[in-house]
Amino acid sequence: MLTERIDFPGPHGRISAKLDAPAGTPRAYGIFAHCFTCSKDVLAATHIARGLAALGVAVLRFDFAGLGSSHGDFADTNFSSNVEDLVTAADYLRERFAAPRLLIGHSLGGAAVLAAARRVPEARAVVTIAAPSDPHYVVNKLLSEHLDTIARQGEARVKLAGRDFNIRQQFVEDAGRHDLHEKIATLGRALLVMQAPQDDTVSMDNATRIFELAQHPKSFVSLDGMDHLISRREDAAYVAGVISAWSVRYLASEAPHA
Repeated sequence: MLTERIDFPGPHGRISAKLDAPAGTPRAYGIFAHCFTCSKDVLAATHIARGLAALGVAVLRFDFAGLGSSHGDFADTNFSSNVEDLVTAADYLRERFAAPRLLIGHSLGGAAVLAAARRVPEARAVVTIAAPSDPHYVVNKLLSEHLDTIARQGEARVKLAGRDFNIRQQFVEDAGRHDLHEKIATLGRALLVMQAPQDDTVSMDNATRIFELAQHPKSFVSLDGMDHLISRREDAAYVAGVISAWSVRYLASEAPHA
């Protein structure tokens, strides 16, 4: 398995990424979109991508604008900019290597892949891990006690996962403008929904809603005993193995269309 550091132009400046690839020719390429306020180097992204690479799938994991090593100010970003970053990453893969057939998103990154999937025509399989069914869920769950301050002052300093971030009113308003229900219902790709019953950040109701809205082919895997961040290496390895086994029929060059 090889890891290559990459950067490419994005809507807010350079996007920093890593491509985890098998030693031989990949059987397919995929993209991993990380969780809210995380980075491409968070344990889940790193070990799921590397696990898939060991099983023959090359995975591009990248930092959303304003996070990790990517350019941009996080306070100027929002769910819409996340979607644009993801589409830009797919464009880069298409031009430099091969178009991604697999899209994987963790937490808010999962909502982003649902929103972006139809803009990546070559994508055949979509995986959500602990994803909200609506980006505004993140606002209500993580930012509720700060919403009055944000509305009154235009922004607030919010501590998320032990770090401070500036959250502006534009982020809140942008999240409210997105309705993923139609996008999920008309996804047109095979879908794997993965969710831990014990997740105390994104509730199981979100995964159930995504699954119910989606058309077949669709599958649901309960990540029993795991936390929201998939913070144990053995759990990330399990997730990678399940994704690899589930997606194999969709990643072949003659894969059936959903």
